[in-house]
Amino acid sequence: MPDVSVIVVNWNTRALLERCLAAVQAGAGPLSVELIVVDNASSDDSVAMVRERFPEARLIANAENVGFARANNQGLAVAAGRYCLLLNSDAFLDAGALERLVQYMDAHPRAGAAGPRLRYEDGSLQRSCFSFPTLATELWQALWLDRLFPRSRVFGRYQMTYWDLDDTREVDSLMGAALLLRREALAQVGGLDERFFMYSEEVDLCYRLRQAGWQNHFVHTATAIHLWGGSARQVPAQTFLRLYRSRVQFFQKHYGAATTAALRLLLFGSSLVRVTGATLGLVFNHQPERLHSLSNYRALAGQVWRL
Repeated sequence: MPDVSVIVVNWNTRALLERCLAAVQAGAGPLSVELIVVDNASSDDSVAMVRERFPEARLIANAENVGFARANNQGLAVAAGRYCLLLNSDAFLDAGALERLVQYMDAHPRAGAAGPRLRYEDGSLQRSCFSFPTLATELWQALWLDRLFPRSRVFGRYQMTYWDLDDTREVDSLMGAALLLRREALAQVGGLDERFFMYSEEVDLCYRLRQAGWQNHFVHTATAIHLWGGSARQVPAQTFLRLYRSRVQFFQKHYGAATTAALRLLLFGSSLVRVTGATLGLVFNHQPERLHSLSNYRALAGQVWRL
């Protein structure tokens, strides 16, 4: 049995995927690692690259894009490792990171999931663990209070910006860019919910793990680079709406109809405010970013009741 099954879902990110898989192999150390690549009908030569450069990898080539959650579940279904690592194609593990995560999980049997400290390519810190979203955290974000008071334990609660991510601790939720999962925990709660096409699927999984009595741990000694959005950048407008659609789905699933209705109302109101702000901004400064923001929030305001 391999120590870890590394599952990478890919969609048109050939160069990133190659770098990602090479980093896993180079930094695995004494661990035995099973590579599983699930390709979501890429139109580049990702599949050919995997077959040529990583012939030992198990490759699942889908005929269509089945979504991130379902593709990961395909990988989980064939994984043989003691642990399963869900790894984005734009995430690159540092040497020893995977070994540290495995050692930590071995030493903490109630940990159902563990995630590393992530940074951007330029070395700056990336927020990679969060509290579970609530109406309050959504309101703070809508009012920009989380940005105005990032060190506040109230307003900075969702992204935990009051904390420098400089120690290891239990958290609510971990980013799915690099998420190590215990096989026994997965067997109990199931894999990713395939109703989440993209985004919030890892939040939902972490929530279910906590509900089942497992813990989610941030391990600051394990590190990785995450570029953020390697596949998502290809369809930014769709990405924006999917992000909010997944948030609405999470509220529907875990908080009920009344709270979800309140979330929709909050998103509608905040979208109108953002549209107004972006429109006024264009009058004085015609920046492409403002036009992009205007288009996104106008779409959200028009579709929030149908998300």
